[in-house]
Amino acid sequence: MKFTATQIAGILEGEIEGNPQIAVHKLSKIEEGEKGSLTFLANPKYTSYIYSTKASITIVNKEFVPEQTISTTLIKVDDAYKSFSKLLEYYNQVKNNKVGIESPSFVSESAAYGEGFYLGAFSYLGDNVKIGSNVKVYPNVYIGDNVTIGENVVVFAGAKIYSESIIGDNCVIHSGAIIGADGFGFTPNDKGEYSKVPQTGNVILEEMVDVGAGTTIDRATLGSTILRKGVKLDNQIQIAHNVEIGEHTAIAAQTGIAGSTKIGKYCLIGGQVGIVGHITIGDRVRIQAQSGIGRNVKDDEVLQGSPALNYGDYNKSYVHFKNLPKLVNQISNIEKKVEGE
Repeated sequence: MKFTATQIAGILEGEIEGNPQIAVHKLSKIEEGEKGSLTFLANPKYTSYIYSTKASITIVNKEFVPEQTISTTLIKVDDAYKSFSKLLEYYNQVKNNKVGIESPSFVSESAAYGEGFYLGAFSYLGDNVKIGSNVKVYPNVYIGDNVTIGENVVVFAGAKIYSESIIGDNCVIHSGAIIGADGFGFTPNDKGEYSKVPQTGNVILEEMVDVGAGTTIDRATLGSTILRKGVKLDNQIQIAHNVEIGEHTAIAAQTGIAGSTKIGKYCLIGGQVGIVGHITIGDRVRIQAQSGIGRNVKDDEVLQGSPALNYGDYNKSYVHFKNLPKLVNQISNIEKKVEGE
């Protein structure tokens, strides 16, 4: 897929300095640019590379004026970083604009889908599935009975969406994600053996939710596991049954959230965080990576450690922790002096 400088400038409403007909077919870092590639310059630290880059086209801020001879064609815009991001989004839309149903695949007679639908090969649509317009389902995807999917949703290869799940508009579900598997519900008997508790609820993703590759979201025992509008999940996250995550909360990789915990809006949760079940975490909470959360958390708290402490208290405590060997030696020396007197 090739784009000329004229086409790119049209998309970005930019001004061209150089050859308007030069074409690119790939992207590159400015320091690694080569013929046929498109790059951008937004950070002044990388300005020196614009004089040596072999990229065919470079997006720059309007105020940029070359101080040396350059070979790359410039497209000048108000904000190079935002414009490059806009171009990436446009490129993805063009690249992913597939339509039609590939073979072999299975589509139940009772399934329904809107205009612009794409279903990749070896995929499965169960009974009473309802899918909106412009949905893209890539190969080897399983969509169980009674699933509802809104408009402009992308489900990448190998994802699994179990029965009764509800997926809102503009969601993205990456490869290997599993939505709606059974929650971890078992009851022990007198012998220590476990009997399964039926998981009869579902999973609801509101609009604009992103689910990373390999992430699992369990169905509720009763009711729903709910991810509110704009939630962003990284790869390899575990969301247990009946968890609720508030609007625009972002969670990094390898975090695990146990059952029935409620997390507020606009929270930021680092990687490898462990959160126990049946607690409430407030709005705008910040949790540092590898922390362990075992209590309710108020709005706007910043936490670190396991068990987690207030971020400032943790840092003060850590200073003392690092000095423990020195303190032990000092105490030993004092004890020896006392014993010798």
